[in-house]
Amino acid sequence: MKKRIIILGGVVVAVVVLWSAAWFVLAGMVRQNVEALALADGVTAPNVSCQTLDVGGFPFRFDVDCGTARIVSGDLVVDVPGIRASVRVYAPTHMLASALGPAQLTDSFTGTRNGVAWSGLEASMRLDNWRIARGSISAKDVVWSDTLFGDAVIAQSPLVEVHLFDIPEQHDSARRLAALALYARAQTLVWPGLTLTDTNAEIQLELSGLPDDIRNWGDPLLLQSLQQAGGALKIVAIRGTDADSVLDAQGELRLDPQGTLDGSIGITSTGVAERIGPLLEEPWRTLVLGTPTAEGAHANQLNFRAGAIFSGLVPIASVPPLF
Repeated sequence: MKKRIIILGGVVVAVVVLWSAAWFVLAGMVRQNVEALALADGVTAPNVSCQTLDVGGFPFRFDVDCGTARIVSGDLVVDVPGIRASVRVYAPTHMLASALGPAQLTDSFTGTRNGVAWSGLEASMRLDNWRIARGSISAKDVVWSDTLFGDAVIAQSPLVEVHLFDIPEQHDSARRLAALALYARAQTLVWPGLTLTDTNAEIQLELSGLPDDIRNWGDPLLLQSLQQAGGALKIVAIRGTDADSVLDAQGELRLDPQGTLDGSIGITSTGVAERIGPLLEEPWRTLVLGTPTAEGAHANQLNFRAGAIFSGLVPIASVPPLF
């Protein structure tokens, strides 16, 4: 009996030693992959660098702490005090993340500088065979400010959420295509520039024709592939409401073989035209929102075709090809 206990103890010790060695090897690989993000050109792929980088979580997690993170994508630079991402060993396809605020966003092309603060920001992503099963971002007490001169609040909300869901019934395993649904909302939104107070905004979208393997999303021919697969962006609903105004929009957009948008968006509103008057002067306000009825409601349809946007049959703007 004593011999069996010794053997069992030896096996346990061996397993612990082997797993510890394996964990440290995997942790080193995780570190190398995160450090490699700083070598991206920031144009075709975002450049992500960390002033300090730690990998912990032994023995059953990998916790990556990126202190004073900087993300560069084109002209946009985002500075974040800290980002943490965690993956559990027994659930490697489910990642949890959080971030410290405030973040600073600088656009070198336009010269704008904005700050986004929050009391808590959490995110998660779950994959199913490299297909997005679900992704979420939730932020509390969000304040968006213009920090170029002082600290002027642009908008704020106690809760902002964005969720991505796979649409299983639209998955085409033969052609390796997937579809995603997006749901986003801002609760009790305040936007002084638009005189919005206690506004609730919701967005529901569906995008089809995407590669079901997210590793292929970086393909420079992604939009061409999406067009050839018959992909479409369906605007299920865009809705904003407060005590005095209502805005609703629905529609569908596709890409034609030349890479220009094709489709339409229907817009109905009450009390919106008066509110955006300082931002959208006539005749553009009527061309976008439509002519008011006797009750003050507006309705219009924006049509996209051949590289142009039409208000009904009247061309109002051009849109360059997307590829």
